[in-house]
Amino acid sequence: MNVARACTALLLVAAPALAQNAPSPASQIAGAVLAAPDDRRDGAKVLGWDQAGAIVTLREGTNDQVCLADNPKADGFSVACYHKDLDAFMARGRALTAQGITDDKQRDAIRWKEVDDKKLSLPREGRMLAVMTGKSFDAATGQVTDGYTRWVIYVPYATAASTGLGTKSLPGVPWLMDPGTAGAHIMISPTRPAATQR
Repeated sequence: MNVARACTALLLVAAPALAQNAPSPASQIAGAVLAAPDDRRDGAKVLGWDQAGAIVTLREGTNDQVCLADNPKADGFSVACYHKDLDAFMARGRALTAQGITDDKQRDAIRWKEVDDKKLSLPREGRMLAVMTGKSFDAATGQVTDGYTRWVIYVPYATAASTGLGTKSLPGVPWLMDPGTAGAHIMISPTRPAATQR
């Protein structure tokens, strides 16, 4: 999986792969919302994990953000928040993964065709996804060790010509991935610091 696709991989995790011993809902929520804009964290809807390893709603939301808590089985820390208008697209990806479709290209092709055929909702205007990763998260202090945030702006069917963006990944430079497809998106990956905490 390349770096660009890795930033959305946690949104597609199949629940059966998870172990028990999920952190408390409060801890999951505290970590999950770190990927949301500061002024939208309090009202974000949060999806997380129950003790059986299923994705559940930990908190209903009152704004445009949907956040996904860290997978308790995966190494390190990785959370994501996205605009609620992307929820059907993200949920469909998780459903396909749960059905055993784990190849990124195959899963994308299915979803993109469903968007093309108007069977799956994906807004044409830009909608944001943010992913925060790190080595670990301390719920008591709210600190992420070596925290790093990347952003994706979904712009279905956008091209290099329509956006003025390049289509090759360069450190710290926004670029357009999957141009011309339903899944076209702008990648914004800041230069990674040696070590940070947030």
